[in-house]
Amino acid sequence: MVNGKIITVDKTFSVAEAVAIRKGRILAVGRNEDMLKFKGDSTKTIDLIGHAVIPGLIEGHAHPIQASQSEYFEKIPDLHTIKDLLEWIGNEAKIKKDGEWIIHPKFFITRLKDMRQLTKRELDSVAPHHPVFLDGSYGGMINTKALELSGMTKLKHAGILRNERTGEATGVIRGSAFGLLAINKKEKLSEQQQLEALRNLFLLYNKVGITSVCSGGGPVEELKIFEKLMNKGELTVRVFQNILLPFDRKSSLPEMREALKRFGYKTGDGNEWVSVGALKVIVDGGVLTGTAYLREGWGKKAKEVYGITDPNYRGELFFSKVELIRVITVADELGWKFTAHVTGGGGVDTLLAAYEVVNHSSPIGKKRFSIIHGNFYTPEAIKKMVAMGIYADMQPALYYKDTDMLNEVLGKDRIRTFHPYHSMMEAGIMINGGSDHMVKLDPNASINPYNPFLAMGSVISRKTDRGTVFNGEEAISREQALKMYTINNAYASFEEDLKGSIETGKFADLVVLSANILTCPVDQIKEIESVLTMVNGRTVFDSGLLRRRKKMQGHNELRPPMDRGGQVGETQRTQRDTSNLAMRANSHVLI
Repeated sequence: MVNGKIITVDKTFSVAEAVAIRKGRILAVGRNEDMLKFKGDSTKTIDLIGHAVIPGLIEGHAHPIQASQSEYFEKIPDLHTIKDLLEWIGNEAKIKKDGEWIIHPKFFITRLKDMRQLTKRELDSVAPHHPVFLDGSYGGMINTKALELSGMTKLKHAGILRNERTGEATGVIRGSAFGLLAINKKEKLSEQQQLEALRNLFLLYNKVGITSVCSGGGPVEELKIFEKLMNKGELTVRVFQNILLPFDRKSSLPEMREALKRFGYKTGDGNEWVSVGALKVIVDGGVLTGTAYLREGWGKKAKEVYGITDPNYRGELFFSKVELIRVITVADELGWKFTAHVTGGGGVDTLLAAYEVVNHSSPIGKKRFSIIHGNFYTPEAIKKMVAMGIYADMQPALYYKDTDMLNEVLGKDRIRTFHPYHSMMEAGIMINGGSDHMVKLDPNASINPYNPFLAMGSVISRKTDRGTVFNGEEAISREQALKMYTINNAYASFEEDLKGSIETGKFADLVVLSANILTCPVDQIKEIESVLTMVNGRTVFDSGLLRRRKKMQGHNELRPPMDRGGQVGETQRTQRDTSNLAMRANSHVLI
């Protein structure tokens, strides 16, 4: 690749003109004339025509298997208002037979413009003869027919919310009541269908520049699916697979140790394509359903949005501090990185308190333990994370999509601690960027959006999708945002020597951009696209733009691109001495 702006993301954030690749690895980075010394009879040369190149983007937290299958049989609607939702349900009721379930597999009422709780009466009005279930992972909404068919109308259960005056079920349910729903088992995909769906999703990931992903958490069977795709030679994204706790948290310490030993894996097992990630637990609920475990009650305004009648209700806590200590201790002893889903500040404090106890007897500073989501970080929590070297696996999509709603419910004082990127980075916390992509295939309309440029644009500008800026002082630089999706995520999976920057010896995972992320207008960052994506030196997505531009312009391959200013670093700060390498290189080089 020549005539470009190679944004290396090395320690000095240097920018070069060209990069040479051989056998899936970076051979050298530097000036055009130095890279062209590698040219031989079989060399393929890509003229970048001044385009910027960045390391392959690493998605720090997603659920690709679930997401890939979510629209396999039917497309999930893109809904923006309660009116949209009710119209969709009404149309489904016309198509489906009476008594047949109408289900939205990942629905959050808080994402709608109305920002209010739906009522059971509204659902009944459009689907009186069909059971309706709006699944929000840790909470949801059902109608009267669903209550009746599931025998939940008068059932006393903590997960079935009731009107405080009449005792009638409101239709709002917690995740603990999901198992009561009389839903027929979904049609299962064959192995071939699963692999096809996953391959297609990864090609969509490639299209937005993603070359690696941390799969958020699942059983070992999910690891096997990735391995099967790899063995077929169809894997275009490297996978670091977190494993959900494979034993009962109430087991004794000896029982936990034996169970994890029998499991037969530990973090890092695998190869450069598919490897075992962290051991993961679910500590609390979610901010989108009002079940995240907060430091204080959700408050009076939560009734209108979430249907929470008790203002002192703090959310759901699934693991106590003592239970966490036991699980973390065993994971640490047996060579696992540990992580946990936590979405509320109270959950963050509980996990950090457990980490502190384990750290006291077995220092965890270099083990890269982390918090997934977290969301609400106080100065005290940040200080503890820095002291123990705890990483923050964060999802800018949650800031982008949900801050306006949370500000309405929680108020400006509590929202000051929501996604404080600048404060965390300045303190020295390693932040890993991801999306928590779960459902739908579109990079911008999915739940949650997995377009990394949309995410980077939001943390740089602090703008939400409604155009609001919250706590502008928590904005971070373009370089910091890019590191979140490259080298920081490589550190999170112990692969910083293999990927995350464009340096000699690392994987040739690269992305050619439609605009320079370091110099384009801030509001255009979210609109950046991949022109070409490469994994292991192989092109996995090509828009054809470079070929079209070269054909139109008659571009001179050796002419250096015009420097438009505002670059970080200079070519002379990159690798200069390439003559010896050139003599050793064979002709099978990509430049």
